[in-house]
Amino acid sequence: MKKQYKRMEALQYAFPKTVPVMAGYLVLGAAFGILMRVNGFGIMWALLWSIFVYAGSLQYLGISFFTAAVNPWYALFMSVMLNARHLFYGLSMLDRLKGAGRFKPYLIFSLTDETFSVLCNEEVPDHLPEDWVYFFISLLDQLYWVAGTLLGAAAGSMLRFDTAGMDFALTALFTVIFIDQWKARKNRRAALTGVFSSVVCVLIFGKDVFIIPAMVMILSVITIGYQKTKDKEVPI
Repeated sequence: MKKQYKRMEALQYAFPKTVPVMAGYLVLGAAFGILMRVNGFGIMWALLWSIFVYAGSLQYLGISFFTAAVNPWYALFMSVMLNARHLFYGLSMLDRLKGAGRFKPYLIFSLTDETFSVLCNEEVPDHLPEDWVYFFISLLDQLYWVAGTLLGAAAGSMLRFDTAGMDFALTALFTVIFIDQWKARKNRRAALTGVFSSVVCVLIFGKDVFIIPAMVMILSVITIGYQKTKDKEVPI
């Protein structure tokens, strides 16, 4: 009974943390559902994609892959390129998720950009089970996406308007999350590193292939900075 109470407490604690993601995911999921319907896919296809793929921008890109019947190897390559940033998300979450136990497979699967932005800054109170808080944050975020997809797919067959540009909602959500974290943090070194690295890599590699070099550059700079900070803390 005590364990059940702790889980309910963890859920109550996790929900407010996910409200900004809910606001974005309901809209983004609905946009995806609408795009699926107007491109000839049924509600069930849209729902299955959001349950088992759950990859945000890749789902939008996947519509283009299917409608254009692109080469599967090209689709695989583009999918890896688009989601390569999650390798770095995973590396930075190793310490936080090492005690996740049975939840670890799902937490790995559900680590989207927005969920990562919530979890990476989360300091769970000592009286709450950390693994359950992480699980509820991740699960709620996916439920928002699935609910949005279902609503959009259901409404998609009834809507008659130009859907061009709807996928820009994803970029808008990233911008809002960045601004929110910029305001919340006094130390903005990591954010500035990310912006500077991205701009440099776009100029050098071009906008189509800059993501991986930018992630490598960001991780390298932050790792070096972290190591220097730790060295200064070591007493001589």
